Amino acid sequence: MEKVAIYPGSYDPFTNGHLDIVRRAVHIFPKLIVAVAVNVRKLPTFTVDERMEMIQETLKGYESVEVDSFSGLLVDYAQKRKAHVIVRGMRAMSDFENEFQMTHMNRRLLRELETVFFMTNQEYFYVSSQIVKEVAFFGGDVGSLVPKSVLERLTARNNDGV
Repeated sequence: MEKVAIYPGSYDPFTNGHLDIVRRAVHIFPKLIVAVAVNVRKLPTFTVDERMEMIQETLKGYESVEVDSFSGLLVDYAQKRKAHVIVRGMRAMSDFENEFQMTHMNRRLLRELETVFFMTNQEYFYVSSQIVKEVAFFGGDVGSLVPKSVLERLTARNNDGV
């Protein structure tokens, strides 16, 4: 049975920190699904389709990676995709409490689901999608923090006044 891992997130937008986690996870898991979550509690800058397109453009050449989207419970999506591992990135201690709670709730809902944490590369530990969007909105340079396709769309979105 192929080991399938899911790397879920809102990815609004996908950053080089996310890319770093993907690059490391593909060396461990034969199949990695980057799953864009539809989060009804957040007002996204980009649509789910736009986020998926940016991620697909960024991950061209990664044959073992699939980009997909889901809504609802992650455990239901994991069962549907026959995945037994969730990949999560951990930036700082501030991420720990939330990740700890989510991991244990997911395990309570689906006992065989494991979560594997990757510590974010030190050059990205302060980077979040929210910070990237805010800096880009005010005209700051985020070129070293996001893939090229993301930078192009952020720039276009900000130039459109959105």
